[in-house]
Amino acid sequence: MNSHLQLKNKIKELRQAKGYSQTKLAEEVGTTQNTISSLETGQYSPSAYLSGLICIALGCKWEECFYYEVS
Repeated sequence: MNSHLQLKNKIKELRQAKGYSQTKLAEEVGTTQNTISSLETGQYSPSAYLSGLICIALGCKWEECFYYEVS
């Protein structure tokens, strides 16, 4: 079996539920709006550190925001 794990996220849904814009979330975690956009569209996978900061800013557990999908 030749499957790969892809890290997926629910950043956009959780960010919107909190009432944050991409810019606001970027400011909260010390990154750029472009990085948040790239994360939400799956073009970029965050470091463990950044994923932790995002969870803190969004008030959620890692498992509520990030998950793996087999492709």
